[in-house]
Amino acid sequence: MGSKPQTLYSIETGMTPIRILTAADASTYRSLMLEAYEQAPDAFTATAAERRAEPESWWIRRIGSAEGLATCLGAWQDDALVGTVALEYSAKPKNRHTALLLGMYVQPAQRGQGLGLALMKAAVAAASSRPEILVLNLTLTEGNEPALRLYRLLGFVSWGVQPQAIRTEAGLKGKVHMSLALPRARCAA
Repeated sequence: MGSKPQTLYSIETGMTPIRILTAADASTYRSLMLEAYEQAPDAFTATAAERRAEPESWWIRRIGSAEGLATCLGAWQDDALVGTVALEYSAKPKNRHTALLLGMYVQPAQRGQGLGLALMKAAVAAASSRPEILVLNLTLTEGNEPALRLYRLLGFVSWGVQPQAIRTEAGLKGKVHMSLALPRARCAA
């Protein structure tokens, strides 16, 4: 697992540190995310089989790129990765002010303890530490009410639904688009 970088945020109990993942965490992160794709297949646009086929280099890039275009956060309990969320940043000049939040997952046994909220607060803090980032975007699958409540609690606002965005075992479902404007001075055009 390698040396652990500085903890970014801890839930009130102080028992669950959240930190930025590194390439040394790639195997652990891959295992947790494959669990996520299996446990919550409707929450993701990719399947477990697709992600299982990705090489280690793909997982390392998801965790964080040398170009600084990704940040992945992990929640740890007893040296086990139990939750995660990732941020992707754009290299394109016209949308470099936005970040995409994705891959949010907390193991079922760890839910209901504030871990999702802690991960999301850490993600907002990580994005806010980049002065150029003004807006966080995310999507969630229609019907995922716990995620919708969490994102709204943090100030994310729904602005549209892409109908029939993914095919699930229950049928076609839409993707809800949400955004959070970060509280800072807006840059000029």
